[in-house]
Amino acid sequence: MAGALDGLRVIDLSRVVAGPLCTRMLADHGATVVKVEPPAGDELRTYGPPFGEGTSGYFDGINRGKRHICLDLSRAAGRDVLRRLLDDADVVVENFKAGTMERWGLGYESSLVRDHPGLVYCRITGFGTDGPLGGAPGYDALLQAFSGLMTLSGGPDDPPVRIGVPVVDLTAATLAFSGILLALHERTASGRGQMVDIALLDAALSLLHPHAQNWLAHGAAPKRLGDAHAQAAPYQTFQTRTGPVLLAANNDRQFAALAARLGRPDLADDPRFASNGDRVAHRAELAEILSGLVAGADRASLADDLIRAGVPAAPVNTLPEALAEAQVLHRGLVTGAGRHRELGVSIALSRTPGRAHTPPGPRGTDTAAVLGELGYSAARTAELLRDGTAYQRTACEEGRTAQ
Repeated sequence: MAGALDGLRVIDLSRVVAGPLCTRMLADHGATVVKVEPPAGDELRTYGPPFGEGTSGYFDGINRGKRHICLDLSRAAGRDVLRRLLDDADVVVENFKAGTMERWGLGYESSLVRDHPGLVYCRITGFGTDGPLGGAPGYDALLQAFSGLMTLSGGPDDPPVRIGVPVVDLTAATLAFSGILLALHERTASGRGQMVDIALLDAALSLLHPHAQNWLAHGAAPKRLGDAHAQAAPYQTFQTRTGPVLLAANNDRQFAALAARLGRPDLADDPRFASNGDRVAHRAELAEILSGLVAGADRASLADDLIRAGVPAAPVNTLPEALAEAQVLHRGLVTGAGRHRELGVSIALSRTPGRAHTPPGPRGTDTAAVLGELGYSAARTAELLRDGTAYQRTACEEGRTAQ
C-alpha cells in the first residue's frame, strides 16, 4: 500500500536525534530518504550500550527505512556528490554547526534557494543562528536546563530533575516534521520551497504550557509537586499493595464515580472536595484519604475496574510492562520480531498507513549504489571510495567484525 509521502525525496544530512527522527518519520510514511553520514559515521552509532554490529539501539530506533551513504563533505568532491543528490530532492534536513553549509557554498539563502527554488530546507540548531546565543551548541539536557523545564520535575524538596527521555530532541523532531509538511503544502500553491527553521530552544519552550502562561498572564510561578498536578486533583500516583497506580479523576463526575467505586460516595458531597478548585485547595487531605482506600488493592485490577467505571486510571508500568500491554500491541505500536523488534508508527492514517521499514544498514551500505544512480561510473565510484571522499563497508570489514 502506498504511503502518504510516496515520491517525496529527502536528503538527511543530520545526525544524533532530532533531525534523524524527523526524517525517519518521513520515511515511515513513504518518503525516499538518503542519509548522508561522514566516513566515521553518525556519532549516535556509538551511544550505548546496547550495541549491534557497527551500530547501537539508540541509532537503530531513529534511522530505519533510509538508504545510508558516507561522504566526506569537507572535500570538494564530496560536495559535488551532494549537489547531484540535491538536483532532484524535495527536502533537505541538516543540523550542522551554524555557518557550515554557507562555508561549503551550499547555504540556503546564498545558493540553494537560487539553484533549487522548490527545495524545502529544514535547519535544526540549538539556539538559532543569530541573537545573543546564535550558533551556540545545544543538546537536549542543556535545553532542559536553560528553558526551565528541569525545574518543573521532582518533589517539592528535590533538586531539579532531567526528564528521562530526550524530550526536547523528540519535540524538535516532531516540529521539524510538521514544518516540512506545512512548507510542502504551501509549495503546491506557490511552487516555491522555503526555510523551516527549528531550534531546540523553541521546542523546549513549547513544552512549558500551562506554567509559562500562568506566569506570563498572572505572575504565578510554578512549584514542584512531584507527580501531582498543579491545577487538578486527584491527579497523581497512589501506592497499592502491588505497586503504584495513577488516578486522574479531574472533573466532578469522575471524582464522584471514583468515590463511589472506592466505597466512599460521601466524599463527593464533602465541601472540601465538591469542586476541582476545592480539591486542589485540600490536595493533601484528599491524598491521605485516597491513599488509605487503595492501599490494599491490586494495582492492575483497581485500574481496570476504575476505567470500566469511567474513571481515568492506569497502573504505573515499567517499560517492559508497557511494551507488552495488550492495547499497545493491538495498536501496532511494537512491530517486528527478535532483535528487529521496534516501535511502530505513531501516526495512524486510514487509507495510507505508514509502516516501519527495514532497520538501518552499516555505515555507507548504499554508497556505491547511490553513486551509480547519480551517474558516476564504476571507475569513478571506485576512485571516490579509494581516496576517502566516499565510504562503503566492505565484506572484509564485515568478516573482521564477525570474528
